[in-house]
Amino acid sequence: MSAAHEPLRCDHPADYTLMPPYGGETQRGFAPTDEEIEETSRFFESGEARLDVVESYVSGNLAVLVAVERQHGVVGGSEDQDWSLRVTLVFRRAGDRWELVHRHADALVHEIPWDLFRQIAAGDVRG
Repeated sequence: MSAAHEPLRCDHPADYTLMPPYGGETQRGFAPTDEEIEETSRFFESGEARLDVVESYVSGNLAVLVAVERQHGVVGGSEDQDWSLRVTLVFRRAGDRWELVHRHADALVHEIPWDLFRQIAAGDVRG
């Protein structure tokens, strides 16, 4: 496997939290197995992405990025489509490097009608 196709690895501290883009409970910790990383690499087959930073904040040992991940690709066997996400990333300085301690993402890059938002908030949307 060439370096361009190796799974991306990122260190996360033990107190890392994730609010995933598809909703649900906040997840804590991040310690995927090699098998899970390989499975994720197969699920996200192809695509391109760029990070558009809307705003950044730094105070002491904390940094926050408010951004939009503009991306498209073939995911889970779908056709190539827009998979852009609004994201908030919180980093904490750990010695001479920065750790990602929190990620909140959602797919609401494109505005949705109020009634659909109400249904989603109420848990009334069935897949």
